[in-house]
Amino acid sequence: MAADTRTDGTTTEAADTHFGFRTVPLGEKQRMVDEVFHSVARRYDLMNDLMSLGLHRAWKDLLVSRLRPPKSDRSFKLLDVAGGTGDVSFRTVEAGGAGTSATVADINGGMLAVGRERAASLGLADRVEFVEANAEELPFADKSFDAATVAFGIRNVPRMDKALSEMRRVLKPGGRCFVLEFSRVDMPVLDAIYDTYSFKLIPPMGKLVTGDAESYQYLVESIRKFPLPEAFADLMRGAGFSRVDFTPLTGGIVCLHSGVRI
Repeated sequence: MAADTRTDGTTTEAADTHFGFRTVPLGEKQRMVDEVFHSVARRYDLMNDLMSLGLHRAWKDLLVSRLRPPKSDRSFKLLDVAGGTGDVSFRTVEAGGAGTSATVADINGGMLAVGRERAASLGLADRVEFVEANAEELPFADKSFDAATVAFGIRNVPRMDKALSEMRRVLKPGGRCFVLEFSRVDMPVLDAIYDTYSFKLIPPMGKLVTGDAESYQYLVESIRKFPLPEAFADLMRGAGFSRVDFTPLTGGIVCLHSGVRI
């Protein structure tokens, strides 16, 4: 039985998990999530623009600034979990020096295919590697990476605690983990506006732009099921991270979580 984390931070031992607002068997969630991302792989960047009003670009820039990849040729290896089409990885290697490289690990082959095409077009194929992998069972040796990130992907992992433990396992001592994820708006008025935008406008826009409203409906609903920041911080501590912290951004629309492997 897997522990199902609720938004209030409590857990229940159950074989079920959530796909959007629906409760489904744990083993079914990954298949259903895969179908969503196969559907939107070619429009993934547009999807992020719709979900964030274009702000995901600034949030990812902040994430990379916190990573601080070295400008020199000193080796710096990033693992970008659920990294999809490679956006965070590309930003990181472009911000770093010649020694900075990234590995994108994602379970969805369609997303990875788009990422490889993007890497080739940007001239970064020799610095960004794409590996098909399950976040809950990463195929990398212990203490392999200097940093690990996951941007807008952790909420789609059926067992987030296992993914966090795996990220800690593959980090070198002193390595940092950053999780960028949608959160709960904590500003009066803005919360109502954002809820209306999310539930009333995003699915129809997804239908108009991609012909797929259901995938966007799931993505909106999955945000509402994600643990509150304090609860997710507890998950990171439970996975063994130290110096756990989080920073709400843009009125709480997203949160940047961090932790260190000691």
